Amino acid sequence: MADTVESLILDLLEWVALRERTYQETIDAWRTSCPRLPVWEDANDRGLVAAERHDGRLLIRVTSAGFDMLQRQRSRVAAR
Repeated sequence: MADTVESLILDLLEWVALRERTYQETIDAWRTSCPRLPVWEDANDRGLVAAERHDGRLLIRVTSAGFDMLQRQRSRVAAR
C-alpha cells in the first residue's frame, strides 16, 4: 500500500504543479475518507505542499521538497 500512496502523492504533486490550485479545488479532488490512502494528508504532513493566501484566496503550491521529489522521480523514469 505504501507504493500506492507514494505514486498518488507524485500524481498530486504533478497535478498541483500544472497550474494554480485553490485549497477547495485541491481538497475536493484529493481528500479521501480511506485511511489507507491518505494522499493529501501525507503530502501536507511531509511538507511537499503548502497553502498560501494570495489575493484573498487560499492557494496550494508544491514546496521545494515536493519539487525535489518530482525531480528524483523524473530522473528515475528518464534513466529507464
